[in-house]
Amino acid sequence: MLKQWLKDFKQWGNADYKDGFQFKMLKERLNEPKNNKKPTLYFVNSMSDLFHEKMEISFLDSIMETIVQTPYHQYQILTKRPHRMREYFINKNIPENAWLGTTVESHQVKNRIDLIRDLNATIKWLSCEPLINDLGNLNLDGIDWVIVGGESGFNARPMKEEWAINIRNQCNKQNIAFFFKQWGTWGSDGIKRNKKTNGFLLDGKIHKNYPELKSVLQF
Repeated sequence: MLKQWLKDFKQWGNADYKDGFQFKMLKERLNEPKNNKKPTLYFVNSMSDLFHEKMEISFLDSIMETIVQTPYHQYQILTKRPHRMREYFINKNIPENAWLGTTVESHQVKNRIDLIRDLNATIKWLSCEPLINDLGNLNLDGIDWVIVGGESGFNARPMKEEWAINIRNQCNKQNIAFFFKQWGTWGSDGIKRNKKTNGFLLDGKIHKNYPELKSVLQF
C-alpha cells in the first residue's frame, strides 16, 4: 500500500518524493508560510519527523525562526522521538504558536508523555494513532489535546472501541480536549472495510475538539 502511494506521488510529479521517503531537508520550503498571509494551521513535516537523527540543528533553528516570524499561523509538531525534542527545547524559548506533540500508540511507550509534559509550550498534545492496544490509566497533567484513531491500509491492525472510549473518558475527567479522527480499515464492529465507510463516530458521537487558543485563528 505504501509503495503504491509513493508510486502515485512520483507519477504526479512531486519532486520532493522522487527518492522515496529518504530523509532530506527541504530548505526551499521555509518561505512558504511567510508567503501565506492567511492564518493557517500547519502540520509540520507530516511525512517524516522533525527530530530525526539526521536533522541538522542549524536547519531546526531555521524552522523555529520561520515559526516565530509568522505568529499568525499555528504549527503542529509531532515526533516519535520526544527525547530529542526535549533535548532541543529544554533550554530554549518555545514559540507560542508551536504545538509540541508525541506519538503514544501503545501502552509500551506511555513514558513518552513524561518527556513533553513539563516543556514550556502553549499546547502539548498526544497522537494515539494508530491505537494498537489499551493505554490503561493515563496521567495527562500538562497535556492539552489528545487525538485517537485507528490504522489504515492492507495490513492495518484493528482498534477496539473500548480502548478509544477509555482515553476519551480520561480526557473528559481531566478536562483535556479529545479528537477522534477515524476508525480506519477496521470498523467499530470489528469488520474490515473501506475507511470512509467506517467513518469517525465513537460511541455514536462525533468528537472533534481542539484545545483553546488565545489566538483568533479559525480552522
